[in-house]
Amino acid sequence: MMTALSYVFIDPVLFRVGPLEVRWYGLMYLLGFVAGYFVIKRELTRRNGPIPPEQADDLLFYLIVGLLVGARLGYAVFYNAKAYLQAPWEILAVWHGGMSFHGGLIGMVVAGFIFARLRGAPFMELADIGALSAPIGLMLGRLGNFVNGELFGRVTTVPWGIVFPEGGPLPRHPSQLYESFLEGPVLFMFLWWLRLRTKYHGEVLAVFLIGYGVLRFFVEFFREPDFHLGFIVHALTMGQLLCMAMTAAGIALLIVVRRSTFKVDH
Repeated sequence: MMTALSYVFIDPVLFRVGPLEVRWYGLMYLLGFVAGYFVIKRELTRRNGPIPPEQADDLLFYLIVGLLVGARLGYAVFYNAKAYLQAPWEILAVWHGGMSFHGGLIGMVVAGFIFARLRGAPFMELADIGALSAPIGLMLGRLGNFVNGELFGRVTTVPWGIVFPEGGPLPRHPSQLYESFLEGPVLFMFLWWLRLRTKYHGEVLAVFLIGYGVLRFFVEFFREPDFHLGFIVHALTMGQLLCMAMTAAGIALLIVVRRSTFKVDH
């Protein structure tokens, strides 16, 4: 007999002040940015560069803008291109649709590159620091998805399966929690260990791309595919195809930086 844990409904709205609503998901984004700021500032101080620690807030501002713009455009392009081509103004309606991590990543890379060029700073060093801070935000973001009862997993018979309000009557994998743990603490601890042992600038970014790509690819087997897309190629989802491209990019970057002269001075 199939058993499941009851889903305890958590109001996505943390509190209301008149017409203003503060949502748990938005709070998770905010906490992720704050945590990222402290990681970036700590690493800038420890490394004595590549930019003064006082510029950490400027770098974070660029990354936040890149993340938000890239995540929204990425969702429009990767997950619902036909609909947004018919009504492109809907891209601005962020309360409709969603955000794409892969698009957000591209946006942050572009924003970080622009920041590095404007400040005359080495991009690869900044990229390593940014990659180190990313898993914290990923962990919090997936917790926000869980609170919202969205992006849930596939139907399962495991005893920790959860019946989600929007997922029908059958228990499903809490795949948001799988992702939160693997893409958060697991990936962060490995990158934190790697940062003192890497020999080349760009290695932390490359390993982040590979690590996230592999972990997300694995978890996608437990996550319900997007209803409007389903499976794209055989049993592979859009998320898995994007992760394959991300992993390949990480491997290529790792090969390039290890053949470069971007040596790390610990």
